[in-house]
Amino acid sequence: MSLEVSTLVAEGSKMVTSYGDGLFRFGEETVTGSILLFPESVYSWNVTKAEDITPESFSRVIDKADDIEILLLGMGSRLTQVPMAWRQALKPHGIVIEPMDTGAACRTYNVLVSEARRVAAAMIAV
Repeated sequence: MSLEVSTLVAEGSKMVTSYGDGLFRFGEETVTGSILLFPESVYSWNVTKAEDITPESFSRVIDKADDIEILLLGMGSRLTQVPMAWRQALKPHGIVIEPMDTGAACRTYNVLVSEARRVAAAMIAV
């Protein structure tokens, strides 16, 4: 495991407690590989690198658009350019995409969930 992440706990919410070595930990729960993370649930995401992402990769996020205003995009170990097509896929649903490296996405997600913000995260495992 790399970097331990803040464990501010919002009652009933999924919080990232650590990440690295290709997995994410939420308390006792561990998910291997990339994930789509919502305060109430976590799903495997069939993406291993930014080049794998297509606008369709965000379909589950779009399905939950009423509960999301910010999508944190953890792009792996380093930030890369976000194609306009990704932003255009989310914008009609009122979702703003915020790209960052996966570590920053984990930390930012925990803070925003603890503030009861309408956030989700799509994170490439590192």
